[in-house]
Amino acid sequence: MTCETVKHFFLIILASALLAPYTGSSQTPTEPLLNSGHEVWKREAPDVFKVKIVSTQGDIIIEVHKEWAPMGATRFYNLVRTGFFDDSRFYRIREGAFVQFGIPGKPEIAKVWRNEAMQDDPVTQSNLRGFIAYAMTGPNTRTTQLYINLKDNVHQDAQGFAPIGKVIIGMEVLDKLYSGYAETSGGGMRAGKQARLFEEGNVYLDKEFPKLDKLVKAEIIN
Repeated sequence: MTCETVKHFFLIILASALLAPYTGSSQTPTEPLLNSGHEVWKREAPDVFKVKIVSTQGDIIIEVHKEWAPMGATRFYNLVRTGFFDDSRFYRIREGAFVQFGIPGKPEIAKVWRNEAMQDDPVTQSNLRGFIAYAMTGPNTRTTQLYINLKDNVHQDAQGFAPIGKVIIGMEVLDKLYSGYAETSGGGMRAGKQARLFEEGNVYLDKEFPKLDKLVKAEIIN
């Protein structure tokens, strides 16, 4: 290798280093889950799509209809396809009433989405057994927490809880999810008592509530 060749080689390396993007702590994160303003969140959901949830009790398939609740359906679609729900917990279950999930297991992600509220969708469907909707604390406060009805909860309709889809396979799986902790493991959304779920994530839940079932993975299947 000649001196000129060596010089040229090192100039290329130096130029590459200088042109490389800065990745210091002050940079706005580009990973979608850490950046609620990322382009990925602007993608519209299909009119109808299915989501497969793999849990420690078995598989659940949800069919989502965008026309039922467009904003809620689109956010759910993008949360699923970015892996937001993967390795999280079914943290609030009232036996025979509902199952709640949607706080990610990693605190750094949970912190970003904790207050990322969206506007309400009109209620076009009823909260019947198997229907899924966002939990909320009042008007226009839906973020990422969702619940699935284990019975007909039609009283939720008048309160503005707008279903985005329904379970088409796996209701028996949902009925088997561990419910022994009831409100103690993840209740208190309206009372502001979910702080440790956001701040400590799976580490907290697995230590204090080890019997909670896991949401292993959620994925779009059509």
